[in-house]
Amino acid sequence: SSKIRNMEVQSADGVAVLEDCIGFSLTKTISKVEEKLKKGVLLDCQDDEIIPGVGNEMGTEAQIRFLKAKLRVTQEDLANVVFECRKKDDENQNLESRLKDTEEENTRLQRTISLQQSQTEKYKMLSQEANKKTEVLQQEVTALEKVLQ
Repeated sequence: SSKIRNMEVQSADGVAVLEDCIGFSLTKTISKVEEKLKKGVLLDCQDDEIIPGVGNEMGTEAQIRFLKAKLRVTQEDLANVVFECRKKDDENQNLESRLKDTEEENTRLQRTISLQQSQTEKYKMLSQEANKKTEVLQQEVTALEKVLQ
């Protein structure tokens, strides 16, 4: 995804061209393909399926127009894929941020639970001690009542 972030959209002949910052130039590639078409070199490359079988019967200019049209469609598809990747990348970053916040909140709540459990234990002990004192005092009251009678 970081490679996608480093790509810039440029324009060549009114067509959006994605160009990698490393130096790849789609314009140069197009020029090379046009030169090969003019020389007739690409006509031998039937395995590439760049130009369908009917392409052999097309003139050079028609082949260039066909390839440019196909290039535009491919560029639009690529631009859409890059857009979707960027969107997904942003969504992932947002989800990672939310996950981090949730984990921090979970840690904070775990500390709160631990503190409350220790306080609960402390109050249970105090309650048990108070109950024992109450029993002892109740026995003393009963003993004193017997003495008074």
